[in-house]
Amino acid sequence: MTDNMQTDKENTTMDTRKLWLLIAALVVIGFGTFAYNIASGHPERAWQAYLINFLLWSAIAQGGLLFSTLMTTTRARWSGPLSGLSAAFAGFFPISFILFLVLFLGSTYIFPWSHGHDLHGKEIWLNVPFLFARDCIGLLVLYGLGFVYLYYALQLKIEARDASGFLRSVFNRLRGELPPDMDKVRKRVGLFSILYMLAFALVVSLIGYDLVMAADPHWISTLFGAYTFIKAIYLGLGGLIILAALLHLNSQSGFQLPASNFHDIGKLFFAFCLMWADFFYVQLVVIWYGNIPEETAYVIERIMMVPWRNLAVGVFLICFVLPFFILLNKKVKMMPAAMIVICSVVIVGIWFEHLLLLAPSLSHSAGGLPLGFSDILISLGFLGLMLSAIAVAFKQFPELVRVEQGEVG
Repeated sequence: MTDNMQTDKENTTMDTRKLWLLIAALVVIGFGTFAYNIASGHPERAWQAYLINFLLWSAIAQGGLLFSTLMTTTRARWSGPLSGLSAAFAGFFPISFILFLVLFLGSTYIFPWSHGHDLHGKEIWLNVPFLFARDCIGLLVLYGLGFVYLYYALQLKIEARDASGFLRSVFNRLRGELPPDMDKVRKRVGLFSILYMLAFALVVSLIGYDLVMAADPHWISTLFGAYTFIKAIYLGLGGLIILAALLHLNSQSGFQLPASNFHDIGKLFFAFCLMWADFFYVQLVVIWYGNIPEETAYVIERIMMVPWRNLAVGVFLICFVLPFFILLNKKVKMMPAAMIVICSVVIVGIWFEHLLLLAPSLSHSAGGLPLGFSDILISLGFLGLMLSAIAVAFKQFPELVRVEQGEVG
């Protein structure tokens, strides 16, 4: 018995080392490629890939934690194990904030309106210092509320006071020696879950307006903010399903989720697939019906002109048509391996959707799509950062992975 336990411990240690080696390799390759592209005379392409990945992975983290706040607010008991996993995505918040600050270095390339364009009265809103100041404050508020929510939510889940790491020891010091009043803790969890959701809608909309819509400063869409945060929830659910399925398929993780839970979150993912398509269509049809030149020029370039036309069709097929028809099947939602593939394909599709929205304004390339192998490598670097954030969260708070009796519904 002792020999088996020792062997299991050694296998776990080896798996952990392999994971960190993989993470290190991804980060070095990704950001090495980013630095090389900047030094080799193609900074505009490097910063375009950086911006797309910042938006994508930040949205996955923000939407991932939102699942926990949604389940807390609606008192959904079935989501217990998944709420713990969703908390791990908050580990990416500090990384996301640092990545946002780095964007300032590439402001010349990611804000085409900063080159002296006539903004027709928008100069007060669209100037780099003010943009970074308001977005910085917004992200600080959003991430701060997320961490406060997690602080109280973890008090309901964690009983042991062992300090196995820096973050765990900080958590224990903040909590103090006396047992917390659980009734007060539950009320504060409910309060900060609502505050996080409100901040999520406002801040994610602001980021969408400032970093995506403003790339073409003469285009206006009042639906773009709602479209942006619906997309972030869609991405967050996809990331959470992938994480849960990977842990479920790994026998050494200790995380097992019944098929009913996969079915429930699969239905939620399916619902936001419909929501994303609805906002995609409604935004398009309002612009078509209004037929205002400032609005229609933006859409015509992206859905009717080469090379963007084929990309637009591909995005719609990958992000809506394929998952819609596949997820109509109940059994597919209960197959972890199949859901990993579907959610990964959707996330890749949203990456291309960001390219479709941003590249026509940032690249101005006369040939094909401004897309190359370096974009893939830079994306792998951001994937490595996300994996590192989740790995640290699980190491500091192993209770996030643990499925306790009564949590499964």
